[in-house]
Amino acid sequence: MHAKLRAAYGERPLQPRREPLHELISTILSQRTTARDEEAAYQELRQLGDWDAIIAAPVGAVAHAIRRSNYPEQKAPRIQETLRRIRDAPGGYDLDFLQDLPVKDALKWLTDLPGVGVKTASLVLLFNYARPVFPVDTHVHRINTRVGTIARMGEPAAHRALLALLPPEPPLLYELHVNLLRHGQQICTWSAPRCSQCILRERCDAYATYGDRVPSFSEKG
Repeated sequence: MHAKLRAAYGERPLQPRREPLHELISTILSQRTTARDEEAAYQELRQLGDWDAIIAAPVGAVAHAIRRSNYPEQKAPRIQETLRRIRDAPGGYDLDFLQDLPVKDALKWLTDLPGVGVKTASLVLLFNYARPVFPVDTHVHRINTRVGTIARMGEPAAHRALLALLPPEPPLLYELHVNLLRHGQQICTWSAPRCSQCILRERCDAYATYGDRVPSFSEKG
């Protein structure tokens, strides 16, 4: 799968796309939200000021700033509390201590923050610190379930199942994640997947069962 996706979408070198705290907050905003709305929400959030100013702002003002993100009323207090806990930790807003923690401890530290699940934590650790973890978003989960790499399971369990199948090589994990994301956005979509154009169809369980009529993921996978 990695080789076929690389041939289709190219090599993707592991390079941080934004600084760690930006990555963390943007990934919280991205939950159930398009990339465009995530970026718009983040930019308006930062118009409230620095991280201290965002913590001190009325929760309603934070929710309004991130209104382009889905569920802003839920995300706003979580973001403020997450920033508050990070600020009060020994390193303050500098998350670089995560580079030196054992991976298990780094994941636990991040997932103990409000609104930070294993996907968000894994993404920060892989993207920013090249740690050997594999973020499983909705696209990665959907494709691997349809293909049959893993059985149907929840996303937290899918993180463990897929990581157990993959080598602990951060550049490979990063490239596979990013190319699966693109494939899920363009070909193996949630509904009406473009199976006739899919480079993975020859090894796909869903295609073997349904042919070009693979149902929406919420129906039968």
